[in-house]
Formats: sequence, C-alpha cells, structure tokens
Amino acid sequence: MNTDQLKQLEAVAELGTVSAAAERLRISQPALSRSLARLEADLGCTLLDRNGRSVALNHAGRTALEYARSILHEERLMRIALDELAHRATSLLVGTVAPAPLWRLTALSVERFPERLLSSRTMRQQDVERGILDRDLDLGISLKPLRYPAVRCCHLMEEVLAISVPDGHPFAQRESLTFADVDGEDFLLMGGIGFWRRLVDEKMPHSTFLVQEDRVVFERLSTTSPLLGFVTDAAYLAGQMPGRTVVPLDEPEARAIFYLIANVDGPAQALELFEWAAHQENQEQEQRL
Repeated sequence: MNTDQLKQLEAVAELGTVSAAAERLRISQPALSRSLARLEADLGCTLLDRNGRSVALNHAGRTALEYARSILHEERLMRIALDELAHRATSLLVGTVAPAPLWRLTALSVERFPERLLSSRTMRQQDVERGILDRDLDLGISLKPLRYPAVRCCHLMEEVLAISVPDGHPFAQRESLTFADVDGEDFLLMGGIGFWRRLVDEKMPHSTFLVQEDRVVFERLSTTSPLLGFVTDAAYLAGQMPGRTVVPLDEPEARAIFYLIANVDGPAQALELFEWAAHQENQEQEQRL
C-alpha cells in the first residue's frame, strides 16, 4: 500500500467510475483497476462494489477512505513542514530594533554569502533578547550588549539622529536643536523605524507625525514637503536632499549603538555571518584609528 493508491481510492470515491478517476489521475483505466485490486489484496478485503461501469465504496471502503484521507492530510502537512525546513536552511531570521543596522547586516551578508536570505522582524528590545534566548531568532540586533554565557555579542554600527528642515525655515540657521526645541512641530516620518518611533513619541508629545510607509513616496516627500523630518548618518539612509538643511540634534538619546547577537551554539550559517560581521567591524574600527 502506498499514498498513490490512497489517492486513487479517494478519486474513485469522488467520481464514481474508474474511467473518470483514471482520467483525473492521468493513468490508464486498466492500470488503475490493477492498482485498486492490489490495494484490496494488501488490506485483505473488498473496498468497492462494482456495478457495470460504476463503482461505489462498501462499508469497508468507506472506513478505508476515512483513514486514507487522514493519512493524505498528514502527508501534506509533512511536506509543508519539510519545505519550510528546507527554506529555513538557506534563510536566517533576524530580529532588529531598527532598520538601518539590518541594512548594514544585509549588505555584509550579500557581500560574503550572496546565496543566503535574511528574513527580518522589527521588534522591541526585550523581544529581540527573548527571541535569541528562546532560539526563535537566528540573529538579533540589539541596543545593548547581552552578557550571557550562551550568547555571543559584537558591535555592529552606530547611528546618529538629526533634524531635516526646509532651507527657509528659522531652524535652518541653528547650529543644533533639542527635542524641546522641536516639540510641537509637525513631522514627516517614515514607517517601520523601530525604537526611533517610540523615542520621538516620548520626547515630543506635542508634535504630530505624518507617517509614510512607502519608502519611495517618503523620499519624494522628504525633499518637497514643508514638514520637518528626521535623518540619520547611516550610509544606507544618507543622500542628497536639495532644498533641505540638516541640523544636528544635541541629545544623548540621538546616538544609538547597535550590537549583533547570536547563540554560541546557534545555526552554523548564523554564526558564520556573525563572525564575518565582527571581522568587518573590527577592520573598520582599525581604519578609523
């Protein structure tokens, strides 16, 4: 008995004739009849009542069909699980507190391991930590180093927040700004910026934020809108902004340090990427000295 025979039994039960079932299954009618006969022989009982060209399941056949459908359902679930496992073998799940360090990690991955895929989730700091400790994540990008024996941690990058204002705005003449200075102003904000959104909500409770989820639309509005905006020094976000002036934000919270974290006995591919990121960061630090 095999799953092909169980599918054949199901087709005959649904269509009522061997010829119709054979057509659906793309095999010859004699081949299907022989296969069903072997199934009956294997099970030791007759499953079909044959009346001319039509067939119908008898009591044993209906019982067999119930179990056959259960087995086929489990087979489908097994194949889905195995497909997901195969995908996971070439894909790493990364939890991150912000987008810029994820783009940094993605660039490092493409440079060294172009065949690998990174799937990501933007998460709160505590959820990134829990995801690593519970092994729900392959890699994590954190705002602070994790000091656990079972966790590896390395410096990944830093990001500094600044204010973007139209050239004619009074703030454009300032050497620096604070959150208090801009609290109450209207801002254009990109969606999906992770912990930065919670920071500006907390520090600027009187401001209104127009959130744009589409990155292309956001970039277009960033140069044409009269609203203030935020920019950072991350290479993956930096670019020319004609008609805008970038004013430094003189706040300790405007500087973020990101760390890459992984389990010491995590997936080999995750540890290879961790090692490469740590190596590249060490080299860049040496060049800055």
